[in-house]
Amino acid sequence: MNAPSVVNPWWAALVVWGVVNAVNVLQAAGFLSRVPTGSVAVNHLLGRVMIGLALPATVALVAFVRAGAGWRHWIGPGVYVAFVGLMIAVEYVWPVEFRSPMRYDILVPYLVLFFGGILLMGLPMFRMSRPLWLVTVATTILLLGSMGFAMSKGVGQRKRAKAAAEPGTSRRHDARR
Repeated sequence: MNAPSVVNPWWAALVVWGVVNAVNVLQAAGFLSRVPTGSVAVNHLLGRVMIGLALPATVALVAFVRAGAGWRHWIGPGVYVAFVGLMIAVEYVWPVEFRSPMRYDILVPYLVLFFGGILLMGLPMFRMSRPLWLVTVATTILLLGSMGFAMSKGVGQRKRAKAAAEPGTSRRHDARR
């Protein structure tokens, strides 16, 4: 087994570890909340918390760059911050429905940045601390399992597609008109 590697600053690695696990747990809670409610309202509330997590991710990103840490340490927070920027753009600044009907020109980068950020934030911990990395593996499995469970129950995209077909039911877009 490889000896754990040390990154400087270690506190920044712990911040990134906290961000990736918080994102996983928040998204899992959002997906699971869809099952009893049939609504994405909790997801939108938790999405704002995820936006807030871009702040500590940015602080860690800057610390890694300033300390000359390798790209493997700063790429994850950088991708996550890029995801949050895209999320703010398509969800709040210029709201556009891209999930249903699917707009692949937005959906693909959105999902690549989201899941890429999770992977790239979690992966460096593998060499630094296996116990902490295993926590990230567990929360990632929780996220993917809750997403699959919500989809198997037919909540989220299918109900959103039906609601989008009915005039006056698009909560975000009607609120801005």
